[in-house]
Order: sequence, then structure tokens, then C-alpha cells
Amino acid sequence: MRKISVLGLSSLLVLSSFFISCDSVKNANNTQKGAGIGVAAGALIGGILGNNLGGHNAALGAAIGAAVGGGTGALIGNKMDKQAREIDQALPGASVERVGEGIHLTLNENSVRFDTNKSTLTSTAKANLDKLVPVFNEYGDTDIQIFGYTDNTGKPEYNLTLSGQRAASVQAYLVSKGLKSSRFKTSGLGIADPIATNDTPEGKAQNRRVEFSITANDKMVNDAKAQSGK
Repeated sequence: MRKISVLGLSSLLVLSSFFISCDSVKNANNTQKGAGIGVAAGALIGGILGNNLGGHNAALGAAIGAAVGGGTGALIGNKMDKQAREIDQALPGASVERVGEGIHLTLNENSVRFDTNKSTLTSTAKANLDKLVPVFNEYGDTDIQIFGYTDNTGKPEYNLTLSGQRAASVQAYLVSKGLKSSRFKTSGLGIADPIATNDTPEGKAQNRRVEFSITANDKMVNDAKAQSGK
């Protein structure tokens, strides 16, 4: 599991170079990195990264842009470290990245499958989502944004609608398993943000995917503030 996104971490280090030495960041663990960067640049860095990466990859940008920073961010980061490990253990085929104080989770076609031109979850998709439910239940103080994507087959307008329906199907299924609907937001981004070439069947399969941005909700943030003495 890649616990910290290479892109997210490198961007954070560049933006915070005036505040934090490279050596201190290299020697820090994930939680310490989040705290050090948050103290130095706080919400400014999180906002810049969220805006810049949002156009390139919405889920990744949302996870990074939710940074709180400081001691509060360190406590949140510790919980996110644990949740990321549990997600990775529950669903080894998924791509789990710890970025900022959030988690960026990608479920490709091998994890969440849809029939061609449909938003109905297959039995494979349901089985894999079932593995995530206990983890999402255990860490109930998180908000979860779901982003649906397609390959470039067909008209962009059609794919935009289809991707939104697929993200909504994932949310509906997770809610049917007992998760609170208030935790979720969904977006369909169609053919945007391809992670592979659309020139081959294999590349198209990678681009038909669902991504999650998992971030602390207000309760987790307030609890962490109380623990850190803020």
C-alpha cells in the first residue's frame, strides 16, 4: 500500500520548503509530516493543493485539500493511518493512498464492476464493497466522497451521466448496508482524469473506476482539537 501519495507529498514539500527542512520531513512518519506541514503552512497549503489537484484528480485533491494541520492534524492523521491499513487489508486489490490528513481510495474495474453501459452493481462489485463496510463502520467520524469515472467510449455527455449514476449506485449500496447517507457525496466525472491510456482495452478498463476521498468530519476534527488542547 502506498501510504502517502507521491504527488501529494512532493507538492507539500515544495510549498512548505520555506518553513520545514527537507531532513526533518524525510525523518518523520506520516502523522508527523502532516503535523509539521500543518503548523508551518496550515490550511493555506491544503487549499492550494485541493484547488490545483482538483482539476487533475478530484478525489485526490479533495483528500489533500481537507488538511487541518498542527497537533489536531497529527491526531487525525494517526486515525487515517490505521483506517488506510485496514482498508488495504480488507481489499488488497484496491489502491489505497494516505495523502495529507485523508485517504484516497481507487476501486478499478477489477474491484467494482459494472455491466456495459449500466450503473447496476455486479455481484463482484457488491462482494468487494461488503469488505469495506466494516471499516467504514468502525471509522464513523469520516466523510466519504465518491467519484465515478468512465473510459472514453461514447459521447462525453452520456459518460458524464453514466459515471454519476455509477457513483450513486455505490453510495446506495453502502447505505443499504447500514452506513449513514449523510456521510456521502457523489460526483460523476465521466471521461475526465484518465489514469491510463484509452487506446487499449486494458487502459480503458483501468479508467472505468470509482474513487473515494475519505476525510475527517466535524466531530473528528472537534474531538482532535479537544485532545490537542486547542
